[in-house]
Amino acid sequence: MVNQTSDRSSNLSHALVIGGSIGGLLAGRVLANHFDQVTIIERDVYPDEPVPRKGVPQSQHLHALLTRGQMILEELFPGLKDELIAAGAPVLEVGSDSLWYSRFGWAVPFNSGIKMIALSRGLLDFCVHRRMNAIANVRFLEATTVTKLLANADNTGIAGVSVRWRNPNDGSIREEQLLADLVVDASGKTSKAPEWLKELGYIPPKETVVNPFVGYASRIYRRPENFQAEWRSLFVQSAPPEGTRGAVLFPIEGSRWIAGMGGINRDYPPTDEAGFLEFARSLPTPAIYEAIKEAEPLTPIYGYRDTENRLLHYDSLPRYPENFLVIGHAACAFNPVYGQGITVAALEAETLDKCLHHHFGRNSKGFARQVQKQLATVHAVPWMAATSEDYRSPGTEGGKPNFVTRLIHRYMDGIIKLAMNDTDVYRTFLEVMHMLKPSTALFHPRIALKVLGQTIVRG
Repeated sequence: MVNQTSDRSSNLSHALVIGGSIGGLLAGRVLANHFDQVTIIERDVYPDEPVPRKGVPQSQHLHALLTRGQMILEELFPGLKDELIAAGAPVLEVGSDSLWYSRFGWAVPFNSGIKMIALSRGLLDFCVHRRMNAIANVRFLEATTVTKLLANADNTGIAGVSVRWRNPNDGSIREEQLLADLVVDASGKTSKAPEWLKELGYIPPKETVVNPFVGYASRIYRRPENFQAEWRSLFVQSAPPEGTRGAVLFPIEGSRWIAGMGGINRDYPPTDEAGFLEFARSLPTPAIYEAIKEAEPLTPIYGYRDTENRLLHYDSLPRYPENFLVIGHAACAFNPVYGQGITVAALEAETLDKCLHHHFGRNSKGFARQVQKQLATVHAVPWMAATSEDYRSPGTEGGKPNFVTRLIHRYMDGIIKLAMNDTDVYRTFLEVMHMLKPSTALFHPRIALKVLGQTIVRG
């Protein structure tokens, strides 16, 4: 549960967040409970309507708000769920409204009891930003770029940042220093934190990259008025190493569909009209192709290939700066096809809030390192889930599957095969995917025995 009560004190006056995307906004929300003022610095300009934003490279593509993430956002912003639904975001019953096609065929639909909101990234960002704008002790500095970190007097920590901004009236460039009691870097994959820390005499973090060379392409369609089907969303799962292609068709607000085609091992979907449709037609089931081939396109086809898993080991720095944290994709970025990013950002915010509530202000020395280690724990499970699946592709760079990983692949294949017809296994699988249960739930004896029994019968 995120603490909603004020926990500010006189020595916690100012927190500063670099980057105002979803991770920065959620961090800013919990910081507002503990600091007199929170400043969110965003190099982009927020739009006045729920549309894709230039500063969010993937905003044209599908984003999944997993149920655990949805729950945390509702704690941070009470009433947000109803606000999104009022804006037209559909609510999906995950087991019955969404049809899943795996290497073993179609899963049998059933009532899972798990519901998720289907929406565009633009709508989510717009509503969250509007909520943040209404908080009295939060201010935004838009069209502003952080140029470096400022060290404290004895160079044991970070005291603020230097920023550059352009005056909209006369076009002049202004440099300014902003001091803060805590600086949080949420600037995403383009984070300059390793360089900034090196300039201050710190050893930059080691980096782990696992790249399966996934690419995807997306387009929004108007859902045909008279369209009738037993499903509301479709998910066609790739089946590497042989089956490199997958796709999703997802409803979003405004009676629209977003169609996403994805390919692994450099089997990138085309971004031209004919190629996009042909890619859809080539999938192991024609369901998505049949749905979109006559639908009205509302946007161009957008491609995206910056999908590698990237982990920076800030938690292992030999000397860690006080009063500085790195969150979101600036610290750990996952292959986005697994839809974990927004929910992990919510879990990070929840973790930050707990750490601030219990520690900061009473014993702040070493606090930043402690929080960074806690954030690394948050990243560990989704990182393992993403990279383990990516190791199925023979073209993945950054490591190879070991014996244990191969065993997990075989076990998960057994889980998926069972889930096609066993609603108990399917429900548990969905609960794990939506981060409602830990991954260990899939290894519960009642499920493990079914997987083993299936293996014995097949043998």
